[in-house]
Amino acid sequence: MAARAAESKKAADIRILDLRDITTFTDFFVICSVANPRQAHAVSDEIAKELKRIGELPVSVEGYDTAEWILMDYGDFLVHIFSETARSYYDLERLWRHGKIVETQLLSA
Repeated sequence: MAARAAESKKAADIRILDLRDITTFTDFFVICSVANPRQAHAVSDEIAKELKRIGELPVSVEGYDTAEWILMDYGDFLVHIFSETARSYYDLERLWRHGKIVETQLLSA
């Protein structure tokens, strides 16, 4: 649902990593890119709204003010909303390369 909400606000390059076999602090990462801080806020707000609608509230949200990297912690999954520059710099997909990529082509369906 978080990935679909991000997609609805035109987030780019959405990836979901399944980390259940390699870490215990969370099960999934949802990673996406945005073009600017305004879009980062829109994506974050939409994710929060859609998840709240089903009773999911974040444990914490970091980086909302600067919007270079917004981290939304929902316990079982973390949402990373990156500017293009920050995503390239932190390269979470490389750091967590042993995680399984969850296919997202069905998001628009």
